[in-house]
Amino acid sequence: MKLTKMSLVAALLIGSSAFALDNVQMSGNANLYYQTSDAASGYDQHKGRTSGDIFSKDSSAADIAVNLNITADLYANDLVSISGGAGYTVLTTLGLENNLVSNVVGGAHTATVGTGAQFGAPGGGAKVEDASWMNEAWIAATAGKTTAKLGRMALDTPLAYTETWTAEQNTFEAAIVVNQDIPNTTLVGGYIGNGNGTETFGQNAQSNVQTLNLASAPVVNGNGNFATYGTNGAYVAGVVNNSYAPLTAQAWYYDVVKVATAYWLQADLDASSLGVKGLTLGAQYCGMDSAATGSKTDTVYALKAGYAMKDMFAASVAYSATNDNGTLGYAGFNTATATGTAQSKLYTEAWWNYGYVTRQDTQAYNVTVTSPVNGLFDLGLYYTYADQAKATGPNDLKEFTATAGKSYGPLDLTLAYINADYGKVKPSSNTVQVYATVNF
Repeated sequence: MKLTKMSLVAALLIGSSAFALDNVQMSGNANLYYQTSDAASGYDQHKGRTSGDIFSKDSSAADIAVNLNITADLYANDLVSISGGAGYTVLTTLGLENNLVSNVVGGAHTATVGTGAQFGAPGGGAKVEDASWMNEAWIAATAGKTTAKLGRMALDTPLAYTETWTAEQNTFEAAIVVNQDIPNTTLVGGYIGNGNGTETFGQNAQSNVQTLNLASAPVVNGNGNFATYGTNGAYVAGVVNNSYAPLTAQAWYYDVVKVATAYWLQADLDASSLGVKGLTLGAQYCGMDSAATGSKTDTVYALKAGYAMKDMFAASVAYSATNDNGTLGYAGFNTATATGTAQSKLYTEAWWNYGYVTRQDTQAYNVTVTSPVNGLFDLGLYYTYADQAKATGPNDLKEFTATAGKSYGPLDLTLAYINADYGKVKPSSNTVQVYATVNF
């Protein structure tokens, strides 16, 4: 819910402004993340990551994330309106490390490595430090049907976006313009200068926690630090159209300066208009070109069919395939986070093990079924199979995930079980996760 009382932050903003703020709104959430797995591990300075039993300390990770956001209308007249927003994140273990768990979830933590035992090793180790950073700080101006937004912000485009599935969320420093003068059409253009994602697409990852292999689901650089996106930033342009109401079509182009260019095409159809109530169809196509001389394009396409009965269930099947001779070795991944483990917006993306369906020469399949269970909880069943033909040795993925979720007012609870088979590359694993979120 939105707070009705003015916060100290808002009061300070008003005190430092030459004009009063209107429509001040605050929102946020507090999140608990816990994970345990028979494939997870602690860390030994001689052996590296070590396996353990499920629910044991060295096989478990935990984190607490608190996010606070504020937006306000700053100025308005007959021609233009101006608004602003800011957000702050705190990521803490609450001292659980070296106690109940031996790993963290987020990559924004830092830790000092001594000459003796490292974090998570027998006898205790380094203290993992809490992390906090300003995740958003932006100003936006709207004139007519055009809005320009400048500053630090979350983004949601097919190949550069804020990942929201873990304890931390990456954001960007960018300038974005959105126009809707053309009926049923949204035009987007902008420049992305910096990001705090753990990207390796044109630069090295910034989080030393990843180097220590302590973070089970890293997305953000150490201490939330921002670094140049790619090597010299990126330009993005997109168009989204639904002139034919049941069909949403979109096209995007990216120029990651001196690194790569890419494009994304997608069409999603509500086939109810064709006389098949509850049926949906979708198609995606992506191409990515390295800036290297003589490079070859990496491509991926995906198809999806879904069917839903209101208040009963929703089900979908999807297929995707990447080509076998691209230079980058991946296609369709989120360029804002680490290439090999980046999430993607492909219909076939796994529930937990990202980075498989986007690999070169991979055919992937996904089946998803969700259903409310007698009003008790929401059940989700997800299966992904990724067959990578050109891997050095078997490197396939078979992942089955079952989730049960329930909301109690502002409290959201989710329990997840994940079984993953990685072929002969590494042992199969069983993982249990608990997510608890309080929204305010």
